Amino acid sequence: MQYTNLRDQALEVIRQALVSGEIRPGDIYSAAALANQLGVSSSPVREAMLTLVNQGLMEPVRNRGYRVVAMSEHDLDEVYEMRLLVEVPGTLRAAENATQEDLSRLAAVAAEIEEAAKDGDIARFLDADRRFHLDLLALCGNQRLVNTVAALRDQTRLYGLESLADAGRLVDSAGEHRDFLAAIAERDTQRLETIVQRHLRHVRADWAGVDADN
Repeated sequence: MQYTNLRDQALEVIRQALVSGEIRPGDIYSAAALANQLGVSSSPVREAMLTLVNQGLMEPVRNRGYRVVAMSEHDLDEVYEMRLLVEVPGTLRAAENATQEDLSRLAAVAAEIEEAAKDGDIARFLDADRRFHLDLLALCGNQRLVNTVAALRDQTRLYGLESLADAGRLVDSAGEHRDFLAAIAERDTQRLETIVQRHLRHVRADWAGVDADN
């Protein structure tokens, strides 16, 4: 069981590094080198990278290691469009099922997101942000929808997060999670839809390090 936990831990760390751009297309990464960075054995890291290969996010390079599959701007536009089509209605349906207990639990995660943003801790920010949105979506009762959004999130590239954190602007974006919960608590569907759409625009624009008008 410890092996599985190490594999899952390695998978999450590598996934975050891929999304944030710490691991970039073009460079080749060996399981041994990444394992050394993580302070674990090579086996769970190799398993994690093979999982990412199966998901189409990395590709093996014979006798050398693994390389991130490049995503073009068109690819990222398609991911953004898919997330709009799936994540917006999914979040609205989840909101209908949210109890006060659910909102309290998600509020604790939202606070963690804000704390990570204030500290400039990108890894913790990404982890908490992922948990917030997938846990919220899980309330819709459709696990396939949640899995689809999780896969789309893994294909997203957020190269602008570090500069936003350095400029102190990530805190403002982090605060939007409280807006999610307030709209859900007030059963304000129209407001919630607007917030989700705005949040996804951040992901494709300033969080990704590109001009929102492009």
